[in-house]
Amino acid sequence: MEVYDITIVGAGPVGLFAAFYAGMRQRKIKMIDSLDQIGGQLAALYPEKVIYDIPGQPKIAAGTLIKNLKKQVAAFPVTYCLGQKVIDYQVEKELIVIETDQGLHYTKTVILATGQGSFLPRKLNVAGSEDFEGRGISYFVSDLASYAGKQVLIAGGGDSALDWALSLEEAGANVGLVHRRDQFRAHEHQVTNLKNSTVNCYTPYVIAGFAGEDRLRQVTLIHKKTGEEITLLVDELLVNYGFLTDRKTHWPLDQDAQGFTVTSNMATSLAGVFACGDAASYPGKVNLIATGFGEAATAVNNAVAFLDPDSRRQPAHSTSLFA
Repeated sequence: MEVYDITIVGAGPVGLFAAFYAGMRQRKIKMIDSLDQIGGQLAALYPEKVIYDIPGQPKIAAGTLIKNLKKQVAAFPVTYCLGQKVIDYQVEKELIVIETDQGLHYTKTVILATGQGSFLPRKLNVAGSEDFEGRGISYFVSDLASYAGKQVLIAGGGDSALDWALSLEEAGANVGLVHRRDQFRAHEHQVTNLKNSTVNCYTPYVIAGFAGEDRLRQVTLIHKKTGEEITLLVDELLVNYGFLTDRKTHWPLDQDAQGFTVTSNMATSLAGVFACGDAASYPGKVNLIATGFGEAATAVNNAVAFLDPDSRRQPAHSTSLFA
């Protein structure tokens, strides 16, 4: 049994900044997230979306913000437990035990940075797809440069699917896009960009089958109206069918429609559990990433005070800490 000082549930931007701040306070940190990658919705849904309300950044792509946060938190040791969904919790003496679908996690305090709830990608409902997950079928784009020169097929017709297609084309991939309808559901500007690109569009087609030995090599498509079948050689199939959000919580905390109700120090109704970002609710709350960053620092400093009442709640300046 390995015990951590602070366990952060949720590896989105606010959770990542909380981990960084906990590192500055020299605490033993663990992060748990239901997704297989860090970054939350910014990384999973719209990495190329430009954000304009981050202090000191006139504009920044969501994916770039996550990369910067990842680089920032890398200054400290953090244990990541990704692809794990919290299913229960219990209090044992002075420890909080978090149960996920992959095991137990022991911690002295918890910071909930879960946003509006956990979410998982909608999976392909096609026979044989599970056999190729991680071996040619993916639900996230992690590193654009790794797709250069590859034959990539993207399944989906919304904003994120088109963002992926255009970004991968720019990164040097040979991109195809399959959608079950004649029209895409994305923003008109992106649809125009798609039409002016070299992306091959297959509409209205659906995925019908796969072939390959060690990994995915071929994808079979069927035309929804004519029944015509075509087979494409692919290196990677990226699926973007949206996400399923689970707003249910196993934490017995006071909450309202906006999230877990917290005091001014980000403490919830359960001792040792704090919340920040979109997971936290209080009168006058404004849901912004910038707001969440400040709440994350407040939650960490008060978690440290909970762990050690004799410690300073107000931390030293970061210039002094890193010096």
